[in-house]
Amino acid sequence: MPVGPRGSYAGRVPLPRVARTRSGHVWGETWRLLVALLFGLLVWWFMWLGLDRGDLSARFGGSWLWVDLALGLLAVAALPVRRRWPVATALGTALASGLGASAIGASGVALVSLATRRRWRELVVMVVPWMAAGYANQVVYPARQDETLTNVAIGVLTYVAAIGIGWAIGERRAFVASLQERAITAEREQAMRVVQAQVAERARIAREMHDVLAHRISLVAMHSGALTYRTDLSPDEVAATAEVVRSNANQALTELRAVLGVLRDVPTTTDPSPAGAAPDAPQPTLCDLDALVEETRSSGADVRCTVDGDTALVPSGVSRSCYRIVQECLTNARKHAPRMPVQVTVRVSAHDGHGSGRGDTGTGAVSLTVRNGIPVLVGRDTAKGTAAPTGSGLGLVGITERAVLAGGELTYGPDRRGDFVVQARLPWSA
Repeated sequence: MPVGPRGSYAGRVPLPRVARTRSGHVWGETWRLLVALLFGLLVWWFMWLGLDRGDLSARFGGSWLWVDLALGLLAVAALPVRRRWPVATALGTALASGLGASAIGASGVALVSLATRRRWRELVVMVVPWMAAGYANQVVYPARQDETLTNVAIGVLTYVAAIGIGWAIGERRAFVASLQERAITAEREQAMRVVQAQVAERARIAREMHDVLAHRISLVAMHSGALTYRTDLSPDEVAATAEVVRSNANQALTELRAVLGVLRDVPTTTDPSPAGAAPDAPQPTLCDLDALVEETRSSGADVRCTVDGDTALVPSGVSRSCYRIVQECLTNARKHAPRMPVQVTVRVSAHDGHGSGRGDTGTGAVSLTVRNGIPVLVGRDTAKGTAAPTGSGLGLVGITERAVLAGGELTYGPDRRGDFVVQARLPWSA
């Protein structure tokens, strides 16, 4: 699915529609009109065959045959507007059927169409004109006295049958509409899941890129900046600093290739290193924490690290997340609190583990604490002290998401001692 800028849709989600074609609509209307017309003509024919034409002509004139037929045709012609004006159409055709037998078919179709709306008030109101039409029909086409009760019963049964048929059609239409709505809702939910998966994948890529590049690029920026304003450096010191810049730039490229390999080949999971899907290069874990601390110290930072427990027991996915969290904390401390001491504490609590290799099964948790002082800016706010700027905060958001994805939790902020503290706990289980 195409996604436009800022994670929005590039276009509307295609939704399932059960639409009738124009030819299907025309045919549906045509056969209903034909049924109404043919049924009305059939009733009209039988009514005239069974009546005394001389008596009828004496009362209404010899042209009544054509008046009846005209009423039937007008009633059929009114049926196409029954969906726009259902009550008016049903009322008009009912009155027409009281004067002309040929309009009875159109009246029945209009009543069925009205009943599909499933509104009891409309159907109850229609009882009066329907019964009045039946009475008027008895006047125009008088029946024998013994047939009156039968005709009334037929009229009532016809009315009830028309309502029942229309109600059933309305129920079916409502059911089909509900199925269409469910299909549309399911399609929308599927589209949202796709978009959410894309957003999550982008966030994962951004988090990995930040974790890999922020540490190295900050070292490159710091040492290259020193070359800009340190004019007192000897040629050997300049060469050493340039070597640090070159080494970190190369290391950043190497780690970037490794992470891209992982993102390309491995699906998003808590531990992105399932069997058979090794990255291009080993990803750092807690076992590489000493090298990270030494590298940070080489840039001039005062870092102390305490590790309690065997980091080799931590599963690779959790261990990698812990390493990235510590790496981001050291990077933030170097950027926002330079020359302030940093204390890193790692505690590994393993339970029910019986092996000695990395990624051993069992249960346990890793607790991380990274503490650094908060520098105070000297200036107009010296009396009360002003903390150094905290930057965009994307790194803190990233490590929080990383901890949550690993099934743990992470908190950060200043404590009562005036230090900035990041605390995380990442559990694991067999």
